[in-house]
Amino acid sequence: MTEKLIAAHLTSGDMRPGEEIGLRIDQALIQDATGTMVMLELEALGLDRVHTELAAQYVDHNLLQTDERNMADHVFLRSACRRYGIWHSRPGNGVSHPTHMQYFGMPGKTLAGSDSHTCAAGSLGMLAIGVGGLEVAMAMAGQPLFVTMPEIWGVRLTGALPPWVSAKDVILEMLRRHGVRGGVHRIIEYHGPALATLSAMDRHVIANMGAELGATTSVFPADKQVLEFLRAQGRAADHTELAADPGAGYDLEEEIDLSTLEPLIARPGSPGNVIPVRQATGEPVHQVVVGSSANPGLRDFAVVAEILRGRQVHPQVSLDVNPTSRQILIDLTKMGAITTLIEAGARIHQTGCLGCIGMGQAPAVGRNSLRTFPRNFPGRSGTHDDSVWLCSPETAAVAALTGAITDPRDLGLDHPRVPLPRTVSLGTALLEAPLPPDAAQRVELAKAPSIGSLPELEPLPDSLTLPVVLKVGDDISTDEIMPAGARALPYRSNIEALADFAYTQIDPDYPRRAREAGPHAIVGGRNYGQGSSREHAAIVPRYLGLRVVIAKSFARIHWQNLANFGVLPLEFADESDYDRIGRELHFEGLRKAVENGTELTVDGIVLRHRLSARQRAMVLAGGWIPLSRQSR
Repeated sequence: MTEKLIAAHLTSGDMRPGEEIGLRIDQALIQDATGTMVMLELEALGLDRVHTELAAQYVDHNLLQTDERNMADHVFLRSACRRYGIWHSRPGNGVSHPTHMQYFGMPGKTLAGSDSHTCAAGSLGMLAIGVGGLEVAMAMAGQPLFVTMPEIWGVRLTGALPPWVSAKDVILEMLRRHGVRGGVHRIIEYHGPALATLSAMDRHVIANMGAELGATTSVFPADKQVLEFLRAQGRAADHTELAADPGAGYDLEEEIDLSTLEPLIARPGSPGNVIPVRQATGEPVHQVVVGSSANPGLRDFAVVAEILRGRQVHPQVSLDVNPTSRQILIDLTKMGAITTLIEAGARIHQTGCLGCIGMGQAPAVGRNSLRTFPRNFPGRSGTHDDSVWLCSPETAAVAALTGAITDPRDLGLDHPRVPLPRTVSLGTALLEAPLPPDAAQRVELAKAPSIGSLPELEPLPDSLTLPVVLKVGDDISTDEIMPAGARALPYRSNIEALADFAYTQIDPDYPRRAREAGPHAIVGGRNYGQGSSREHAAIVPRYLGLRVVIAKSFARIHWQNLANFGVLPLEFADESDYDRIGRELHFEGLRKAVENGTELTVDGIVLRHRLSARQRAMVLAGGWIPLSRQSR
């Protein structure tokens, strides 16, 4: 099925793993933590109106308005939506991924999103890929989306989930088997008889956290379960049946018997650090947070309410509930689930990402927080020395009752049956449709003084002497490179101010040393830049003088973002050279080596890159926007 989706949208390249291909993009998704930069990029590109069939901007991350900056960004975003012909989802309407699925998701379409969890839309039979904001801006301007053709990994699902095991445990099982690098350069295509037992929202949970495997995206067939979801949304006419041909082959194949799964949990520090819940039994818990794009469905909240019905949350536990869309909040209220949660002692927060991106709900140091979230990278919660575990809603609810990590099967309760409505609450969305072109032309962008502009990016010099300002290990995430959270997120539209936060999770002194050094290099280990698609993790160090990153290997999105902003991503030909690289690097004949795609030998160390001819031109020009200006 993946090959069918790609072939239907292919604009350039050959569908061979490792080759760069161009894809026509039907829909675009933007969220506010990345959207301010996207809108500034559209302005820099001189765009008149978006060219995709549909584009939607969601305000779901920057919701804590502790000063004027967040609301200033929101005002700017709405003005840009009106100017460029983009749907505007207001604060409180919902987290981008489930909300887009509810109102705009459509089988057979391509979706490019400036959020790594855009891949969740694969649950509806879409080819949905998370990328950097600049790539989304270019797609909205009518350019193809360029990706490296991945291998297609067929995962056959059989059996049925046993009681107290849910969709979150399926993706945690994938992470237990393969870790955070297992999906790199791969698209995961789920198939098999067990799909008949998994709802569209169950599939959303699994597809969403394919990002944690490093996968390009995940794909499910558009079958009766997808039709049932769209019918409930009043959009049955948007359904198209799509599936792989009978007997289709895959580059890699795997099988999971759902009936053999048990409740799983990811220990603090990484989504790939997965163990059975029973191995963590007895760990004290002080916070439980339910919500996020990783468990966004009506069922995911309703099952927690049913487990808690007639019971009280343990006195030491703060149970925080973040509804994921306005529609789901209304339906939970109609079902009586919100009343049940409040009576049990839960705290109901506004509809949005919130604690998932470190905007509130930061846990205490040394106290375990169980979350139905996609990520638990160090410090992502907003607490530097945090202890965040990832689990299913069932495991989270039981921990809220007992005050400790507990296998739900050991509590002696019957697994609750949660009857869900066949139709959902429609006509309640806070969605603003695009203006007609004539009216849009008259809209002025509302840019407050707190909103900055894109930095000017110089071409790559032919000769460089670069101090290595920072050397880091494996699996460094973009949360560590460019933190989110309540302190940093309000500055998302101001690169100069945001620079003070760069790399401070790892080295608080990096911003000062980078400014003093000017042009400099960073050295990293394997899977450098995993996690969020935030392009700030490339733009901000570039603003501070970063010109070259040398790593054992790169995560897909960050590797692309570095090239987009003129930073040269190089890999060790021999990984052991990581241990002997010096404190200063001398590059000569750099432009010719990049232009020809040849290896570089720097101080006796052989370095190489995987950049396409298109990406090499971007790096040489200083970035994609400077290159675009040259071609006008």
